[in-house]
Amino acid sequence: MAIRTELSLRLQNSPGALSRICQLLSEVRINSLALTVEAGGIFRAVVDNHVLAAGTLREQHYEVTERDVLYIEIPNNPGAFVRVLRLLSDSGVNLEHVYGSATENQATATVVVGVEDVQRAATAAGV
Repeated sequence: MAIRTELSLRLQNSPGALSRICQLLSEVRINSLALTVEAGGIFRAVVDNHVLAAGTLREQHYEVTERDVLYIEIPNNPGAFVRVLRLLSDSGVNLEHVYGSATENQATATVVVGVEDVQRAATAAGV
């Protein structure tokens, strides 16, 4: 588990909007570690170089928000995330958003958790 910086912005409601963002990031060799697009066009991503990514997007006039989130690698097996959720819940941490991914037959999965107080959540989760 670690604290990472998440970038978020509102995508235009048009074909190719996500593709344009991904293309911009790939041109400066930014690797997306996790991303999601929520209802309403909110794009969220954890990338390998958030400073360069945010700067690149801002140069193209995107309004980028940065915030710290929990970036959690867990065993890719049933119940692994439940243990983390219990630690957070038992400490009174409320989850604002969650997204993740796993590949079948891989040992680990990744989950991004947005919370109001990331330091408190990190302590509760044992980061």
